[in-house]
Amino acid sequence: MSSTELPVHEGNPAVAAPAEQQQQQQQKKEKKEKPAKQPKEKKPQQAPKPKQQVATKRDDAKEIGITALKETNFSEWYTEVVTKCELVEYYTDISGFYILRPASMFVWNTIRDWFSAKTREIGVQETQFPMFLSSASFEKEKAHVEGFAPELAWVTRAGDKKLEQPVAVRPTSEAVMYPYYAKWIKSHRDLPLKLQQWCSVVRWEAKQCTPFLRSREFNWQEGHTAHLTEQQAEEEVLQILDFYAGVFNELLAVPVVKGKKTENEKFAGGYWTSTCEGYIPGTGRGIQGATSHALGQNFSNMFNIVVEDPHKKGEHIKVWQNSWGLSTRVIGVMVMIHSDNKGLVFPPRVAPTQVVVIPVGLTAKTTPEARESLLKAVEDLVATLKKAGVRTDVDDRDGYTPGFKFAEHEMKGVPIRLELGPKDLANNVASYSRRDTGEKGTIPLGEITTEVPALLEQIQKDLYTKAEKEFAEHRLVLTEWDKVVPALNSKNLVIIPFCEDPKCEDEIKDNTKSEGEQRELGPDGKPLPSMGMKSLCIPFDQPEGLVKGETKCLNPNCSRDAKAWVMFGRSY
Repeated sequence: MSSTELPVHEGNPAVAAPAEQQQQQQQKKEKKEKPAKQPKEKKPQQAPKPKQQVATKRDDAKEIGITALKETNFSEWYTEVVTKCELVEYYTDISGFYILRPASMFVWNTIRDWFSAKTREIGVQETQFPMFLSSASFEKEKAHVEGFAPELAWVTRAGDKKLEQPVAVRPTSEAVMYPYYAKWIKSHRDLPLKLQQWCSVVRWEAKQCTPFLRSREFNWQEGHTAHLTEQQAEEEVLQILDFYAGVFNELLAVPVVKGKKTENEKFAGGYWTSTCEGYIPGTGRGIQGATSHALGQNFSNMFNIVVEDPHKKGEHIKVWQNSWGLSTRVIGVMVMIHSDNKGLVFPPRVAPTQVVVIPVGLTAKTTPEARESLLKAVEDLVATLKKAGVRTDVDDRDGYTPGFKFAEHEMKGVPIRLELGPKDLANNVASYSRRDTGEKGTIPLGEITTEVPALLEQIQKDLYTKAEKEFAEHRLVLTEWDKVVPALNSKNLVIIPFCEDPKCEDEIKDNTKSEGEQRELGPDGKPLPSMGMKSLCIPFDQPEGLVKGETKCLNPNCSRDAKAWVMFGRSY
């Protein structure tokens, strides 16, 4: 690679395009032709014009490359990554809506395929219900839907006519689906009924929207099942939670803590809620990943979903129900945990392109025969990798330097870059570079079909290990109240003895706001308001040391006994 390409590789894309290089060469040529005796012409040479040109290139690069730093301006950095790396585009016609670009849909569809295969094994079938909720259904399920009432989007007109009964776009589907469960379930022999749908829902958020994390429309998967007994329903709740944890652990390389929500945080109208909770190191906040709800008999009472008791002739029982959901929020979690100041870092299992092959070393002096030979070798290499099941692309575009291509594919998060040049070909190897660590090396061409898949799996494993280590180091078990707020301000989650009383939880949230918090910057560049901690979950994996009847709730204003260790944190 020539010296003129180095700034391109080390900086951002869109630097030193061929036309700009020609312009620089022409400028240098003109300077050499200027009369040396004219002092006015010498001054520009003393002022470093080439440096001014480089500075302009950096400004140009800012239009494409990532400029905000993850460490100092997380919010702006995140926005740049998801937009400049082509995951989303803002839908400017209506605020709070986003266009999911192909890379995002690839990740989502990979999750869908994996999760659907798991749920099919336990008898779940796919369905599709209408997107509208009638006002009558809203009234019937008011206790449940009321929490969504401020976010409901109502349709009141069809063309120029006012609808007799307004309809709402579903924020969730219980009220749409369960009247038909009551119709279809007539006998215990119709149980279990296990359905799920992949769709979008609308919740007209009043808060500031953020791509993937909070939007007015988002894609999700929702499952709704009915069972004869509480035990059968409970077994499924935890089984689905394990599947959700698998999405995070196995596909996204994201560690999560599995647990149960407190009464304050459980699903409205539910019996109890299980959850996968993640951690974002850049902000020190927790984030809910996916939830699996035991609904008990609340909804079967509401919608009269009844069957005859098979063990007591003539008696009837209400079915036991579950609901469970996962949304495109998981993509945002993946981005926030793994990506860096160069752009995206894709875990290989969900990367749209796992390997990009870039021919290098071609210059004006390269003979047509040598060029053709190299490009043929690149073509063969790509075909070999594809045949081995590796999602591979080639970047042989003319008019772009290798450095530009390196930076562009780094920004887009391609896990492995393979370079093939005349010297590589002579040595029968391909040079590689890992996106996650920057590690470089060579792979013999004869071993490419085994070494590249192995390297992809190693990258997947290393991303998870790194994220799991960070999460473990920032999940502190505390028994002293005075250490709680400093721990939060140092970007930690805390696990404390807690009585599980809802009012006590509200008090804890109020008493853990702090000016010492490292607050994110809002759209106006000013720090967002201080945030108190809330309960994230009661971890299934409980630390030792809590003695029932002896250990007290850590809230200094509470005299109740602690029921469990509970994970708290500032959260999304």
